Amino acid sequence: MSFTTGLRCRECGRAYPIEPIYVCEVCFGSLEVVYDYVAIKRHISREKIAAGPNSMWRYKELLPVGGDVVDINAGFTPLVKAENLGRALGLKQLYLKNDCVNPSYSFKDRVVAVAATKAREFKFEAIACASTGNLACSVAAHAARAGMKSYVFIPSDLEQGKILGAAIYGPTLIAVEGNYDQVNRLCSELAEKYPWAFVNINIRPFYAEGSKTLAYEVAEQLGWRAPDNAVVPVASGSLFNKIWKGLNEFHDLGLIGPVKTRMFVTQATGCSPVATAYESGSNIIRPVKPQTIAKSLAIGNPADGYYALKTIRESGGGAAMSTDPEIVDGMKLLAETEGIFAETAGGVVIAGLKRLVTSGAIKEDELTVAYITGNGLKTLEAIQNSVVKPILIKPDINSFEAALGFKIAATVERNKSQVE
Repeated sequence: MSFTTGLRCRECGRAYPIEPIYVCEVCFGSLEVVYDYVAIKRHISREKIAAGPNSMWRYKELLPVGGDVVDINAGFTPLVKAENLGRALGLKQLYLKNDCVNPSYSFKDRVVAVAATKAREFKFEAIACASTGNLACSVAAHAARAGMKSYVFIPSDLEQGKILGAAIYGPTLIAVEGNYDQVNRLCSELAEKYPWAFVNINIRPFYAEGSKTLAYEVAEQLGWRAPDNAVVPVASGSLFNKIWKGLNEFHDLGLIGPVKTRMFVTQATGCSPVATAYESGSNIIRPVKPQTIAKSLAIGNPADGYYALKTIRESGGGAAMSTDPEIVDGMKLLAETEGIFAETAGGVVIAGLKRLVTSGAIKEDELTVAYITGNGLKTLEAIQNSVVKPILIKPDINSFEAALGFKIAATVERNKSQVE
């Protein structure tokens, strides 16, 4: 059963049927999914959710799908109490939503699971996307699961980990000489010509709804409550907005109390159109040419940037930007304190969180959730020159002690004598 009733323009409010369309034909505003929340409220409860599968599909009533789904077991990822990192940053109630452990190693499995299901419902012959990397991996994986063809378009300078992470599933992989915004423009043209489901173009309204599950899971894992702060990496802005939407849906359905969560955008300095607009007090998102190691966030003209600004202001949140060296330091700090190896977007979140704490925007006692959205094995290039190198020794004790110094050997002898 689906509780979706149609689509609606986010600008003029014009209603549309449930079809693979994404732009209003009157004002060219983006479309969003409309639900029958009265009916949903009759079918959903905390108990029913808790009894559901240990995946994002425990929230199926709140997603725009019906019948069988394309499922690679995405979602219901760990919410980690980050005590070590919290002490390092000066936070007593810091949690990490670890989406590094999704099947294709990023949060994109959530949105693509919905998109692939809709692609099959709409009887498309193939799934396609424009991607900065993580989406490419997820689209290829879900297409394989669904038994469909996939066409994946990426910038030609993408990290090798993400190229290989997509290629293993056997898609048609197209590297475009240009940045993401140029790739996306090409795919927008192709979507008009070929009978393919471009997940982030012609079925974007449905695709985007999958991100809401990150809000649902956090609220459930916190004991059915919303956090005080949510710190989120921002590329297009869709993830950021959908987390806010998901929290408010849970409240409106009576599943959690009032939502007082402040939403914080984190971006790289080399691609920060949303954070820059917020800090300047502007409502205009000025496109930029990305120049950052955080390629998964390198969208210079974010489709949902304007709405992300509205979410920041509506929630009383804020924004933070980080340089490339700070991003690497953030990746290392997260790994060294909590044992989580995140990609560059994770470094952006931790570096941004550090700035927000230092500035006083986030307080010591506030319950804060930082969203870690992708695995570090996909962006090895970013840290390969910033981590310790192996110590080369011969296979004997003398070589070991010579390499590490006599201090270690002396400590071992001293501890041994104390035991005796």
